[in-house]
Amino acid sequence: MLNEISIRNFAIIESITIAFNKGLTVLSGETGAGKSIIIDAVHLLVGGRGSSEYVRHGEEKAEIEGLFILDDEQHPCYKRALEFGIDIDEGMLILRRDISKSGKSVCRINGKLVTISILREIGSTLIDIHGQHEHQELMNESLHLPLLDQFGGTKIAKSRQEYEEVYREYEQTMKRIKTLTENEQQMAHRLDLIQFQYEEITNANLKLHEDDALLEERNRLLNFEKMYEGVKISYNALQGEQKGLDWISLAMNHLQQSAEVDEELVELQEVVANSFYQLEDTVAILRSKLDFMEFDPVRLNEIEERLNEINMLKRKYGPSIEEILEYVAKIEEEIETLTNKETHIEHLLKQAKELQADLLVEGQELSELRRNAAERLTKMIHRELKALYMEKTVFEVHFTTDKESFHKKGIDTVEFYLSTNPGEPLKPLSKIASGGELSRIMLALKSIFSKHQGVTSIIFDEVDTGVSGRVAQAIAEKIHQVAIDSQVLCISHLPQVAAMADTHLFISKTLKAGRTKTTVKPLDDEEKIKEIGRMISGVEMTELTREHAKELLSLAKNVKIP
Repeated sequence: MLNEISIRNFAIIESITIAFNKGLTVLSGETGAGKSIIIDAVHLLVGGRGSSEYVRHGEEKAEIEGLFILDDEQHPCYKRALEFGIDIDEGMLILRRDISKSGKSVCRINGKLVTISILREIGSTLIDIHGQHEHQELMNESLHLPLLDQFGGTKIAKSRQEYEEVYREYEQTMKRIKTLTENEQQMAHRLDLIQFQYEEITNANLKLHEDDALLEERNRLLNFEKMYEGVKISYNALQGEQKGLDWISLAMNHLQQSAEVDEELVELQEVVANSFYQLEDTVAILRSKLDFMEFDPVRLNEIEERLNEINMLKRKYGPSIEEILEYVAKIEEEIETLTNKETHIEHLLKQAKELQADLLVEGQELSELRRNAAERLTKMIHRELKALYMEKTVFEVHFTTDKESFHKKGIDTVEFYLSTNPGEPLKPLSKIASGGELSRIMLALKSIFSKHQGVTSIIFDEVDTGVSGRVAQAIAEKIHQVAIDSQVLCISHLPQVAAMADTHLFISKTLKAGRTKTTVKPLDDEEKIKEIGRMISGVEMTELTREHAKELLSLAKNVKIP
């Protein structure tokens, strides 16, 4: 849920911080007080289109920051955040967006800089904003199939996964067939190229880690004089009269004599003796090394030439010998495929035909499950519409099934159709005109899909426009039902909706130092009565209006009792 939002220098808002609760929060106030501006800020926070016009006059930038609490670790936001390398700690997600007066945006998620598209990706899992005149995701026919699949639950999810596994294999097979049946001239050029590359690499006779060994040997040759001088000085320091070994031998002999008198010296004598014999062996090795050490300029040239050859291959085929050898193994397989192209095409066509048969079986099973889910969904939506006094409205899940054409999601294309008046043909939901009917239809759909979409919060921005009386009461009860499963923020002018609120925020504007300032105030019980009374009668608050407001609150309380 959206736990808190801070807004600074945004339109007529100087600085406000609003804490939100679970359930239904209603925002009310006079027209122009800034209710929709707050919703605009939320919209921008989750990736909406912004501009410099939102920056408060005279300020450098507008700042919006929101804290979201994710109680469910299976929330889709976790998966999206993981894809973009964003850590979610203790179920808290902080979104921030700054918009400068030049129109540029800076977006952050949990302190990490992100693009607007990433902010929008994450934001789409958190908030669904539904306004009276806004194109919503439920109006987007491309999302109707995923919504139906979500409604269908685990059975459809499992069936679709099985279908998609076969589809991925089928798609890869078709790509390989397409590649092999492309322009003959292109294939011939490709074969010539990779055969040349194969011969160039194999003729080089590369060995793993060969370059490391050559670099080490070259380093020794380049530093031969320094190395030779060091070995020589070391040898001379140890071997010869009055040199290192002579002195250690003298120490060893005297300690041996002393150890015959004092047993505590035996261990020290053994240490010196062992050191003497080890150094004696070392001197012999140094002598042998000096005898065989010889600078070889020819070998140095050979190494340089070999390293140049290896580096040239690295520039062409990969940054390491290991990757070059992997590449040559890959093109060797491709050479075999292109050389025996017809045989491979025949095999792939056979494989594709078998996969098509499997896809049809999996697709038909998935389609059947979807149709069963569509029947259940239709019954539920008709029940919801009846509660909203639209009992004559007909809803239908329209299927287009093509058993000859497969796509990633199955063999079905799905779109929601409606007829709002008897005798009128069913039309796509996206073609339904806006107004009171559309508000009720959207609420019916939200009542059902809010449980399946996984969205943290739903915002209704004056969706109750154009309704009154019993329809207004029905809409209020429906919004309350949606708020049971999702946090709902609702801008409303209907007293029936305000009476249903778990939290009621009053938005007002004042004039301070010649500038308009928006304020937000949570209302207590007495203040709720006054505000609902104002919504009923307008400016003047009579005792009758007050009683009517109290009655609405009492009725709402009874409706909310489980």
